[in-house]
Amino acid sequence: MGKKPPLLDYLKDNLLIGDGAIATQLYQLGVPVGVSFEEMCLSNPKLVYEVHASYYRAGSRLLETNTFGANRESLGRYNLENRVTRINRAAVAIAKEAAEDDAYVVGSIGSIVAGRVLSQQLDGYRDLFEEQATALLHAGVDGLILETFLDLEELLLAVSVVRSLTDVPIIAQLATLEVGRTRDGYTLTEAFQQVSQAGSDIVGLNCRLGPAEVLRSFETTVVPTDIQISAFPNAGRLGLSDGEYAYKSSPEYFGESALRLREQGVRLIGGCCGTTPAHVQAIAQAMQGLQPLPRINPQFSPQDRESLSIRSVKQRQKPSIVDLVKQRHTVIVELDPPKDLDIDHYLQGCCELHKAGADAITLADNSLANVRMSNMALGAIMKSQFGVDPLVHIACRDRNLIGQQSHLMGLHALGIDQVLVVTGDPSRFGDLPGASSVFDVTSFDLIRMVKQLNEGYSFSGRPLKQQAQFIVGAAFNPHVRRIEAAVQRLERKVEAGADFIMTQPVYDSETIELIYQATKHIPIPIFLGIMPLTGWRNAEFLHNEVPGIKLSAEALNRMRLVEKGEAARREGIAMAKELLDVAMKHFNGIYLITPFNYYQMTVELTEYVLEKSLHEEVTAGKVVGS
Repeated sequence: MGKKPPLLDYLKDNLLIGDGAIATQLYQLGVPVGVSFEEMCLSNPKLVYEVHASYYRAGSRLLETNTFGANRESLGRYNLENRVTRINRAAVAIAKEAAEDDAYVVGSIGSIVAGRVLSQQLDGYRDLFEEQATALLHAGVDGLILETFLDLEELLLAVSVVRSLTDVPIIAQLATLEVGRTRDGYTLTEAFQQVSQAGSDIVGLNCRLGPAEVLRSFETTVVPTDIQISAFPNAGRLGLSDGEYAYKSSPEYFGESALRLREQGVRLIGGCCGTTPAHVQAIAQAMQGLQPLPRINPQFSPQDRESLSIRSVKQRQKPSIVDLVKQRHTVIVELDPPKDLDIDHYLQGCCELHKAGADAITLADNSLANVRMSNMALGAIMKSQFGVDPLVHIACRDRNLIGQQSHLMGLHALGIDQVLVVTGDPSRFGDLPGASSVFDVTSFDLIRMVKQLNEGYSFSGRPLKQQAQFIVGAAFNPHVRRIEAAVQRLERKVEAGADFIMTQPVYDSETIELIYQATKHIPIPIFLGIMPLTGWRNAEFLHNEVPGIKLSAEALNRMRLVEKGEAARREGIAMAKELLDVAMKHFNGIYLITPFNYYQMTVELTEYVLEKSLHEEVTAGKVVGS
C-alpha cells in the first residue's frame, strides 16, 4: 500500500482488513485470565508487540491498541487507576512499531458499562472517556475505535466526548445481544443514525454475535448513506469442546463470511473474541484484489413495519391497588407461602382474607432466605380458582437476569401483574446456607427493567409482541439512623419507575408521623406496614434479630406483660388497631403482615380498617343511605 493516505480517504475506494482479538492471543501465549491485559503494555511490551505483529503478518492493515479497558474505572479493579496515561501511550507506541508504515493504528476505547446494567449516572463516565482519549490522541493514533457498547446512550456519550477533542476519524461499534437491536431498546437503524449525527465517521458492529448474525443485522438495518461501515464479529458462539471452552467458527468460514459482509457494503472487516491471525489471514485472502461494493439499504413495506411494532396491551379486568388507593383506604395483606407441600390451610387463609375485604394478598419470595413454595404457583391458584388478586414479591437474590425475565413473562401469561421488587436477604442466613446469592442487579435496576417490559421490550431490548402491564411496588425501611438517607433511596426507586411503596412494619405512632412528614412529597401511594405481635418472644425476636424491624419501648413492655398465648395475641391486635387509627389519618394504603400464618389476626384487622373507613365516609356524608 506504500505510504498510507488518511484513513477515511483510503476507505472511500478500498477495503480494509482489521485485526482480531488481542485478549484471545495473549491468553494463548500464556497470560492467565484475571489479570489486566492492558497492563501488559508496561510489564511485557514484547508480548503485546508479538500479538500486533502476528496480525500484521496475517494481512491486517488496521491495528487496534491494547487499551480496550485502559480507563480509570476498569484499571482501578487492579489498583492501576493512576496509570491510565502511561498504559495508553505505551500501547500506541507498541502498535505503531508493529504496524510499520502502511498500516493504521487506532486507539481502542471500550464500554465502561460493559455487561452491567446501564446506570442513570451515565454522565459520570464523561471524564473517564476524556482522560483515555486524550492520552491516545497525544500518542498520535490515526483514529479512535469505540467498541463493544451494548447501550446506545453510552456510545453517544463517548462519541460526543471524543469528537469534542479531535478531528481524527471515529469508528463507533455497538455490540448487540440479538439481531437488529441494542440492549437499551433502539433498532440499529435508529442507533446508526444517531451515532452518525453525533460525529462518528464509521459505524458498525463487534463482539457478542458471530458472522451470520452480524450479517443478518446489516440485512435488516438502514445505514446512513454518508458513512462507512465496519464489522468485527466473534468467531461464532462460545461452547465446550473436548473439555475446554472455544469459539466454533473456522478461519475458512470467516473468510467466506467476509465476502458476504462486503456485499452489504462493509469496508472495514476484522474479528473480535475468539479470532486469531488465521481468521484474519482468511479474510485478507478472500478480499485480495476485490473492490468495495456500495451499500444498498433494505426496503420495508408497511406490513414489515407493522411486524416490527409493539403489539396491543392486555387490559386489566379490574382496578389495581394503585387505582383503589387513590379513592379509598385499601388493604394489602401478606400471607407467606408454606414451607411444605400442604397448601389447604394456606388457601383457606387466602379465602378468609378475601372474604374479609382484603384488596390483594401479597406473597413473599422466600423471605429471610428460607425456602417456601413458589409464590407464582400459589398466586396462579389463588387467582384462577378463588378470584383472589395476588401481589407477588420478586427478590433480586434468587434468579439471574435470564431467570428474572422468564419469571416475569410467566407472571404476565398468568395475568399476575402486581409485583413488589425487593433486594432479598442473603442466602447464607437462610435454611440452605450453601446456596448462592445471585444479585445480578439491584432493586433499582430490576424496577427499571420490569417497566421496560411494560414498554414492550425485553431486558435485552428485543421488541415483544405484547406490552406487559406490571404495577411495580418498592420497599421502604424507615428504621434507620437517618431517615433522610432512606427517603433519598426511596426517591431513587420512584425515579426508576415504582408505582407504589410498601413499608416495613411500624410499632409506634411517632414513627408513623415521622414517615408521613418525611414522605408526603413522594408522588406515589404508600402502604404503611402493620404486623400484629403474637407474644413477648415474638416481639423480642423481631426487635433484636430481624433486619428492618424496630419496636418501641412501649410495644416491648406491653408484650412482656402478657408473654404468650391467646391473651398475647389479643394484645397484639389491640396494639395494631391503635396504630391503624393513627395510620389511617395519613395513609390510604394499609399493608397488614400476617405473623406465623395466624390469618385470623389479619382477618380481624382487615375488617377493622374497612369498617372504620366506611364509618368515616358515612360520617363525612360520602355514603348515602344504608
